[in-house]
Amino acid sequence: MSDRQAAAATAQEMAGRQKEISVSEFFLKNRHLLGFDTPAKSLVTAVKEAVDNALDACEEAGVLPEITVEVRGRFERSWVAVEDNGPGIVESQIARIFGKLLYGSKFHKLSQSRGQQGMGISAAGMYGQLTVGKPLHIISRIEGEPLASELYVSIDTANNRPDIHKRKRIAWSRPHGTRVEMELEGVNQGGPHSVEAYLKLTAIANPHVSIIYKGPRGKELFFARACDELPPRPKEIKPHPGGVELGRLIQMLNGAKNRSLHQFLVDEFSCVGEKTAREIIQLAGKPLSERSYPAHIAHAQANALHRALQKARVQKPRPDCLVPIGEAQLLEGLRKELPAEFYTAATRPPASYRGNPFQVEVAIAFARPGEAEIDVDVASGRMRKKQPAESDPAPHLIAHKDEPVRLLRFANRVPLLYQQSSCAITKSVLQTNWRAYGLHQPKGALPIAPMAIVVHVASVWVPYTSEAKEAIEPYPELVREIKLGLQQCARRLSHFLQRERTLQHEYEQRAYIETYLPHIGVALQEILGLDDGTRDGVVARLDDALHANRAAKRRSS
Repeated sequence: MSDRQAAAATAQEMAGRQKEISVSEFFLKNRHLLGFDTPAKSLVTAVKEAVDNALDACEEAGVLPEITVEVRGRFERSWVAVEDNGPGIVESQIARIFGKLLYGSKFHKLSQSRGQQGMGISAAGMYGQLTVGKPLHIISRIEGEPLASELYVSIDTANNRPDIHKRKRIAWSRPHGTRVEMELEGVNQGGPHSVEAYLKLTAIANPHVSIIYKGPRGKELFFARACDELPPRPKEIKPHPGGVELGRLIQMLNGAKNRSLHQFLVDEFSCVGEKTAREIIQLAGKPLSERSYPAHIAHAQANALHRALQKARVQKPRPDCLVPIGEAQLLEGLRKELPAEFYTAATRPPASYRGNPFQVEVAIAFARPGEAEIDVDVASGRMRKKQPAESDPAPHLIAHKDEPVRLLRFANRVPLLYQQSSCAITKSVLQTNWRAYGLHQPKGALPIAPMAIVVHVASVWVPYTSEAKEAIEPYPELVREIKLGLQQCARRLSHFLQRERTLQHEYEQRAYIETYLPHIGVALQEILGLDDGTRDGVVARLDDALHANRAAKRRSS
C-alpha cells in the first residue's frame, strides 16, 4: 500500500465518527433550500419573511396592518428593517421566535396562513449571521406595557437554540408592534425580482394593507390600502379522512386519549359524524368495532382502517378554513397598483387535494392605459383614437404587445417571485389554449399579449416544491382548478377583444366615410346652389347623423 493511499477504516472508527446534525447546521450548509441563493434573492427573501410575519400577526390580532420597510445598502451588504403595528411579542418568546429554526405556531394548525414551517424569519437571521456576523435586532412592545423589549439575538447553530447578546427595556414611540433589523449580504436590484416589485405585489394581494417603503438613495414609496376591512379570520380544521396517510393515522391512534374508536374518528377528523364513523368502522371490518381502544389497534388493523377512511363517503373539507382575497378586493388591488384597460376576476369554488382544502382565484389585467385603441363617447356615439399613457407605473407587472404575458403568482396572499417554470400555476397557463380566446400563443409557451395574469392559491397547506416556498407542486387537482379559473376569465377577455375588434373595424369604416363628407358637401353646393354656410351645416348634420346612429345602436344593445 502506498503512503498516499489512506488506510481502510474499521467499523468501530466509522461508528465513532457518527454524530447528530442540528437542523440549523443542515440549513446553514444548504441555505439555498430556504431561498438564500444569491445576494439579490437573499435580500428579497429576508424582506418577504419579515413582512409575512408582520401581516400574519396583525391579521390574527384584528389590526389593519401598517408596515414600514427600510432598505439601505452599500456594495453587497444591506441593512433591512421591517416594522409593524401588530400586537407585539411576549418577551419570553422573542428569542425563540427569531433564534430557533422550526419554532412557530402554524406548523400543526390546519388553517390558512402565510407561514407554515416556523423557520422563515429565523433563517433570515441565520443568513445574516453567517454572511455579516451580526445578530438580529428586535424591538417589540405589547399594548399596555410601559416599555418595549429590545433584544439582540443570534442562533447557536450547533444546538438550534437562541443566543441572546443583549436584552433591555426601552422607551418606544409605537404603542404596540414589532421592529426587526438585520444586516446581511444582499444587493437591492430593480426589475421583477426586486424588493419594490415584491411590495407592490403584496399590496395587490392584500388591499387592506398600508406599506411604506424607504429604499436606498432616499427613495420612498407609499402603497396605500384600497379597503379598510380586514379579511375574515380563517377557522382551524382537523385532518380530513381523505388526506391522512397511514403513518400519520398510526401516530394519531397511538397518541389518542379517546377510549373508543368511534369517538376517536368523530373527535379527531373533520367532516366525520356519528353515522360516518360507524360506516368507516364497518368498512374496516372485524376485529375492529366501535368500542375498540385506539391505542391498542395493531398495524394490520390500522391498515384496514386507513383503507376504510379512503373508501368511505365523507363530505368535502369545510371551506371556512380558507380566506380568499375575493373578486372585488382583488380587482381593487389591481386597479390601485396596475393600471389597465380591462379587468376581470373569478373565484373558483373550494376543492381539495389529498384531503387539504384549497381555493383558486384568477384575474386578468389587459392593456396599459391607452393601448385599447378606440374610445367611444356613450352619449354622442363619437369615436376617437386613444393616446397611450406617457408614464408606466407598473413596467414589470404587465407585458407589452409583443411580449409574453406577465404571470403574477400568489399562495396564501404571498407573491411567488422565483421558480416560475416549476410552478403548478405556470403549467396551468401553458396548458390553456389561449388561441381559442383570440390571443397569439406559440407552442408550449405563454401567450403574447399586453396582459398580466394573476393566480392566487389559498390552502391550509400549500404544497410548495421546496422549503423556500417559491413554487407550487403541480397536483392534478390544483392544475384542474387553476385552468378552470383561467378559462372563466379568458371567456370574458374574449368578449372584450371581440368588442375592440368590432370598434376598430367600425372606426376604420367611419373614418373612410368621413373623408368623403366634405366632397359630398361641395357636390350638394354645386347641385343645389347652396352658400358656404349652408354647405358646412349640411356636412355637420351628416356627421352628426353618422355618430347618432352609433349611439342609438349602443343604447339598444
